[in-house]
Amino acid sequence: MSWKILLFGVINLICTGFLLMWCSSTNSIALTAYTYLTIFDLFSLMTCLISYWVTMRKPSPVYSFGFERLEVLAVFASTVLAQLGALFILKESAERFLEQPEIHTGRLLVGTFVALCFNLFTMLSIRNKPFAYVSEAASTSWLQEHVADLSRSLCGIIPGLSSIFLPRMNPFVLIDLAGAFALCITYMLIEINNYFAVDTASAIAIALMTFGTMYPMSVYSGKVLLQTTPPHVIGQLDKLIREVSTLDGVLEVRNEHFWTLGFGSLAGSVHVRIRRDANEQMVLAHVTNRLYTLVSTLTVQIFKDDWIRPALLSGPVAANVLNFSDHHVIPMPLLKGTDDLNPVTSTPAKPSSPPPEFSFNTPGKNVNPVILLNTQTRPYGFGLNHGHTPYSSMLNQGLGVPGIGATQGLRTGFTNTPSRYGTNNRIGQPRP
Repeated sequence: MSWKILLFGVINLICTGFLLMWCSSTNSIALTAYTYLTIFDLFSLMTCLISYWVTMRKPSPVYSFGFERLEVLAVFASTVLAQLGALFILKESAERFLEQPEIHTGRLLVGTFVALCFNLFTMLSIRNKPFAYVSEAASTSWLQEHVADLSRSLCGIIPGLSSIFLPRMNPFVLIDLAGAFALCITYMLIEINNYFAVDTASAIAIALMTFGTMYPMSVYSGKVLLQTTPPHVIGQLDKLIREVSTLDGVLEVRNEHFWTLGFGSLAGSVHVRIRRDANEQMVLAHVTNRLYTLVSTLTVQIFKDDWIRPALLSGPVAANVLNFSDHHVIPMPLLKGTDDLNPVTSTPAKPSSPPPEFSFNTPGKNVNPVILLNTQTRPYGFGLNHGHTPYSSMLNQGLGVPGIGATQGLRTGFTNTPSRYGTNNRIGQPRP
């Protein structure tokens, strides 16, 4: 196989040399543009040779994914160089419109048929795997679309041609035939009317066809180099991921990433979280079996669900756990001895301070209290006598009972207020 590629490469160099000499003798830029297609065939043969070398190589520790991306790089470089040649032809053609030289047609038609025969013979004799894949996977060019429209009309008349022209023709064969057709028209118009400007127009047409044919292939190979996911497999990958998520023992599938490694081969990595009691090897086998139908190079990382129970804290709390300035709390000093406590309220009595809150006889009355700061002070100072009154007077005042009047909800020293509720035999008696 390699010797055959080298043989065609040598023949290509010889043909290209002759064509370039004929381009110089005829002064035809259209034939020069068509000769660039022969130079592109040389790049195609080099890509085919690289593809054959890649198939003979095995993955190494340095290149763990193999050398398939060299094929992609070769296709990308070949198509970009062909587009640069087309841009060069467009620039030269724009200059020729200002001053059109004379075209000699002595070897114009001969060079056209030599280039056409060699290009077709090269493409039909050697199976170029990278370019064959790209020509089918990439989007159609504008030339293919227009030819497809004409082919549908022609196949409607002659149905037997549908196997040749439909669904779409090979873009390389199509551009070779279209370029040869443009050169034949150029030859006839120059021979009949000496219309030399048609040579420049044919060169522009061949350059535009070359650029339009190579551009979709450059875009496709460039996306492969950028490690993007092919659009036509995104739906299938989503379906496989949903199937993997429903496998027994699988809790979650995350961090999935799939990209194109080479032409026709996908690579990917995925993380699978499973139950604590699930069999890792069994889940790995099922996941790999599902995804291997699309992803040839797959890395699956499986880890069990590792949930942590919250630990109960015991012992003293650190000093920095609560910030007293943030929580607006202050610790109160220890209570004094029982001798200093008031027998009514069980709290220290201070004549100069407002009456303290009542503290009933509860088991936690001797615990150090923590009082929240309150910026709203009690509305003392109404001219009322603040003193210590027994519980009976408080009950007789009817606190919290609607309709009492001004004395509702206030601690006062008045003890002779009659009760509003029927008869009360315990008026004035201290509470036991």
